[in-house]
Amino acid sequence: MLYQIYPRSFVDFNGDGVGDLAGVTAQLDYLVKLGVDAVWLSPIYSSPMVDFGYDVTDHCWIDPIFGTLDDFDQMLAGAHARGLRVVLDFVPNHTSDRHPWFEQSRASRTNPRRDWYVWADPDDDGGPPNNWLSCFAAAGSAWTLDAITGQYYLHSYAIEQPDLNWANPAVREAMTGVLRFWLDRGVDGFRVDAVHRLIKDPTLAHNPPEVAQARTGLGEHARLLRHIDQPGVHRVIRELRAALSDYEPEPLLLGEVGVADPERWAAYYGDGDELMLTLNFLFWSQPWSAAAFHDVIATTTRLVPDGAWPVWALGNHDIMRLATRYDRDGRGPSRARLAAMMLLTLRGTPLLYYGDEIGMTNVAVPAGDAVDIDGRDAVRTPMQWSPGLNAGFTTASTPWLPVPDARSGNDNVTDQQADPGSLWSLYHDLLALRRSTPALSGGESLLLPTDGHVLAYRRAATRQCVLVALNFDHNPYSVSLPADLTGGQILLSTDPRRQQRACGGMVELAADEGVIIKCS
Repeated sequence: MLYQIYPRSFVDFNGDGVGDLAGVTAQLDYLVKLGVDAVWLSPIYSSPMVDFGYDVTDHCWIDPIFGTLDDFDQMLAGAHARGLRVVLDFVPNHTSDRHPWFEQSRASRTNPRRDWYVWADPDDDGGPPNNWLSCFAAAGSAWTLDAITGQYYLHSYAIEQPDLNWANPAVREAMTGVLRFWLDRGVDGFRVDAVHRLIKDPTLAHNPPEVAQARTGLGEHARLLRHIDQPGVHRVIRELRAALSDYEPEPLLLGEVGVADPERWAAYYGDGDELMLTLNFLFWSQPWSAAAFHDVIATTTRLVPDGAWPVWALGNHDIMRLATRYDRDGRGPSRARLAAMMLLTLRGTPLLYYGDEIGMTNVAVPAGDAVDIDGRDAVRTPMQWSPGLNAGFTTASTPWLPVPDARSGNDNVTDQQADPGSLWSLYHDLLALRRSTPALSGGESLLLPTDGHVLAYRRAATRQCVLVALNFDHNPYSVSLPADLTGGQILLSTDPRRQQRACGGMVELAADEGVIIKCS
């Protein structure tokens, strides 16, 4: 299981109100106790923090907010000593406008690094070269005029994040060097940010009318966008994968592929020579529906190439918290439990966003405290460790983002670890069962037809079989069991009140209950 840490919000070790690497090191034992296999750290590189680390000024240096390279080395060594692998966020599409490369690129049209970024002359009316839009609505156009040289530069995100020109071999060589720097230091792989944006249409043609207002690759006609999911991106990914193959064991290459079309998304696996794992936007964007999840799981399973492995996630630093997103009529907590069982029993690698294991919800951030350029503060608030001051995140009087009053509930680690019926305990038990049950950790999967109420699938390994049945309905529901499950045993339920463990020909599921049944 891969666990995403947003370092600013995990643990503040030095008491300045912002999370740091020393704080991560201090909680490595917590990750082991939960059952984590690997951690993915959101960016920790030098940055002006316009986009909180995704605007990089030095890919091979730690921002002082988080500590030093020595702090990183200590964290990495501590993780490895505990059997944890460490995955870094690799940000290849763009840099900060304060990066030395861009400062040189914008110095003059003849600078040797001019072609390291995407530059273009104004349109005939003096405006942007085309109608491409930034992913961030606040930025408007994806183009900004540079007064120094009289050309526009491309930025897929904030104005302060100019896009690198990956068609330039020198850029590809320099960024591959970044990967090698961290691999030589001992990291175990990378999550590649916005990999679908690396190559743009070289003609810089306008986007057609159908997608003229599209900001991401997730719309109905996203395949028509000229600056997303271009064919040349696959050659670039193959080059990156080849560079990683020089290392043993081969490091992880996990890609953020923001493409809605399932077949185009699956193409990023290549023939076993591109991404090892691709983040599945369709999965985490489904409504709360057994049928909806059934369809996306079926499509994903069908399209992932032979020998490849899916990855499943329901939360990250860009989307609404799981327990908030699926909360209707106060059912967020019970649905979060059902989602936990689904996430940790599907065939593939589960990815858990920090705090989802205790059911953290979106935190209301007052306008005066909001800091994110794209309004994502509510899902990035500090980890809630204890019922004390600032939920145990920091000793500072004011954390970088507000922390809810943890005394009003038990949505903190300390209280939930002491409660065998808590969400944290469910995650812990699910991960322990997954690790000890070959059918769940690596077995084959058979998705069963759904009646619209229950999502069910079988997981099987040699001489072992389990059935996972998940009731998405707000009412109790009875499920008929196949013959080989009659007399089976319920290994785990999401409902801590469940008493009956032996199965007859039917299993009665409570509202929003999921069970794992061992075949008889």
